[in-house]
Amino acid sequence: MSYHVPFEINDYTYGEAVAALQATKKFGIQPLLESVVDMLSELGNPDACFKSVQIAGTNGKTSTSRYTAAFLHEEGLKTALYTSPELVNFTERMEVEGVPVTEAVFGHGISAAVTAGRRVNNARAAAGKRPYDITEFDLLTVAALTVFAEADIDVAVLECGMGGRWDATSAAQNIVSVAVTGIGLDHTRILGDTLEKIAGEKAAIIKRGRTCVLGVGTATPASVEEVFLSRAAEEGVAPTLLRAADARDVAGEMQEGIVQRHANLPLATFAVTKRPARLGFPLELTLTTPRAVYADLAALKPGYQAANIALALCVAEDFLGRPLNADKAYTAAISCPTPGRFQLLRPDPLVLIDAAHNPQSVATFLSAIRAFEPDVHRRPKLLTAVLADKDVRGIANLLAKEFPAVIVTQTASKRALPAEELAEIYRELGAQVESVFPTVGAAVRALKHESYVACGTITLAGEVTALVGDFA
Repeated sequence: MSYHVPFEINDYTYGEAVAALQATKKFGIQPLLESVVDMLSELGNPDACFKSVQIAGTNGKTSTSRYTAAFLHEEGLKTALYTSPELVNFTERMEVEGVPVTEAVFGHGISAAVTAGRRVNNARAAAGKRPYDITEFDLLTVAALTVFAEADIDVAVLECGMGGRWDATSAAQNIVSVAVTGIGLDHTRILGDTLEKIAGEKAAIIKRGRTCVLGVGTATPASVEEVFLSRAAEEGVAPTLLRAADARDVAGEMQEGIVQRHANLPLATFAVTKRPARLGFPLELTLTTPRAVYADLAALKPGYQAANIALALCVAEDFLGRPLNADKAYTAAISCPTPGRFQLLRPDPLVLIDAAHNPQSVATFLSAIRAFEPDVHRRPKLLTAVLADKDVRGIANLLAKEFPAVIVTQTASKRALPAEELAEIYRELGAQVESVFPTVGAAVRALKHESYVACGTITLAGEVTALVGDFA
């Protein structure tokens, strides 16, 4: 189905597109879907031109989205991927066939979204209605759906930016399969201050007529799982439940609690059959779904990615309504990139980044670090920064004594916690704070001949990625 923007637009350059996005920062995050629905309608509903898969969850949703797209692409579908946030460049948020869109295409998409928003708000003003406060994520989501329709794709994998109920991706009218990775305490000011409230926001993507897979992180505590199962029952959906054969395979990924059995629901189980002995060595796993057994899945990733790979394959099966080709599934898993997730930027001296940014994701990250090097004193130094609106002490408490030395810095984000303030927290927690740098650039420059791991916020992972090559 060929799609074209139904009105004239003046395409932005990449710089103009970024400026347009920056201009929306004053609106913050708005729990409103009508603005995105109306903008898509103004654009002639580009989302009606293809089908979508939606992935929600506190942690692991970017990796799960990437693996889902990889599985569907390998099965011969023209596949797009929408993720957030970017590490370096906004274009990373929109991929077609595994490749980020060009800056020209990105500028075109944002221009279409801005123009649609302006037309919608002009119409509202003429009708005596208050104009919408159109946010950055609104523009990015509308732009992505427009760009994907113009690329004539078959399926888009959409990662929720936050929550699910009011997430801009939920405005898409073409979602046929959904998944939730797990639940943790994050974005509590918006999503709620308990696991159950956050689960309720994410469970809203489960709707009648959609397939659903619930990841390992939704199983505990029982009160959280009940939120998802109740929602599914209300919507007439029988979700597939993903379980690990061995609890050690999901260390750091689940909340406390006992995993319940539900004999009346479809079950998928995975087992890690080989853990990577060092960075760059393969993780191997077996996955049994209601449709098939995949005995030879592998990835050049740490053990915690097994749960994301298994969840993604289950979602891809649901979307296709059939088992995947085993050889194609192997190829997809082994070749799928996961930027910013336990990513080796430089082998010698080692620079490893991870986008962990809340206590649950940091715990998962540390489970991988411990597997590769049990001796704290033999691990690289830690370079860390956090955002002030996160659980700073929760993150620092986990990281403080896991590395022989800590280097503290501050990212360029306006939300960044001042480096000196963060350093003092680490000292209080017993960390060996070796040095403090006011910027990531200064830290990377000083560490150019040393091995280190960068962790604490997504913005740190992005800035290190952009800079490390300049100081090699």
